[in-house]
Amino acid sequence: MAPNSPLSDPSPVVLVTGASSGVGLAAAFELARRGHRLALLARGEEPLQRAAEECRALGAGDVMVSTTDIRDDEAVRQAVDDVLGRFGRLDGVVNCAGVVAYGRLEELAAPLFDAVVETILLGSVNLLRHVLPPLRAQGRGSVVLTGSLIGHIAVPTMSAYTVSKWGVRGLARQALVENRDVPELHVSYVTLPGVDTPIYRQGAYAGGPAGQPPPVVWPPEKAGRLLARVLEHPRPETHGGAFDPLTRLGFVLLPRVYDAWVGPLFARFASDRHETMPPGPGNVEASVPEGNRLTGGHGSGLGAVVGLAVRQVRRIVG
Repeated sequence: MAPNSPLSDPSPVVLVTGASSGVGLAAAFELARRGHRLALLARGEEPLQRAAEECRALGAGDVMVSTTDIRDDEAVRQAVDDVLGRFGRLDGVVNCAGVVAYGRLEELAAPLFDAVVETILLGSVNLLRHVLPPLRAQGRGSVVLTGSLIGHIAVPTMSAYTVSKWGVRGLARQALVENRDVPELHVSYVTLPGVDTPIYRQGAYAGGPAGQPPPVVWPPEKAGRLLARVLEHPRPETHGGAFDPLTRLGFVLLPRVYDAWVGPLFARFASDRHETMPPGPGNVEASVPEGNRLTGGHGSGLGAVVGLAVRQVRRIVG
């Protein structure tokens, strides 16, 4: 083997999906800083190339890109084959591909609902279908599926996203059970709270208030660090977000209270009442490259929480 061949390089090879924007881009940046060799997958060629250039500048050992729609099983198979052909192996996978559609269940057109499910849930299935065989063959590897707090609860106007994230949670557990016979092959599920990414303005809308991440909002870099940490130190399930356990607990133990309050709270903290989005497909069915970037400009969301608390105190003492 040549000293500088891909097979002789000890740097881990990691495949990242959704790598051109938001959490996927943040995960790619963090893995690049750690010197990993990267295969970046997303639908848009130009944003992927930009991401690859930045990853190289941050210290990635080598970077390849693959313009791949994760909904296309054959395209995913070809992408994984290309990664193995380029690097000779695959050590880790971080799946971040995702899109969102806003609207009541009966308001969303079937193609939009289906495209969200196909991207988040069936796309995760496509990915596992093609990365698990080489990982099993080499007897080791680490796969991280990115979930959400919404995969444990229900929220209004996000039916397709909610159903998809619930499905990813079940898929992660299923994959973990089916691969217990390979002790060094790990499948991890990571939930994220609201993250400041462009997904909210890129989403499809049936019409209505613009979506926004609920407080307390994580910067994408924090989400990227968590995913990289779990990839390198796998755990079956990891939950991000300090207040998320309380939300999940309320959903399970106090369903009537939760159901009564989730609508008003969602409208107050997870919707931008100052911006109305017209009906449209957003980037759900096809990439919209000009919207791809690291952050969404939403901030931490703490101002909304503090403002509400101040108004409540004034009502009490006034």
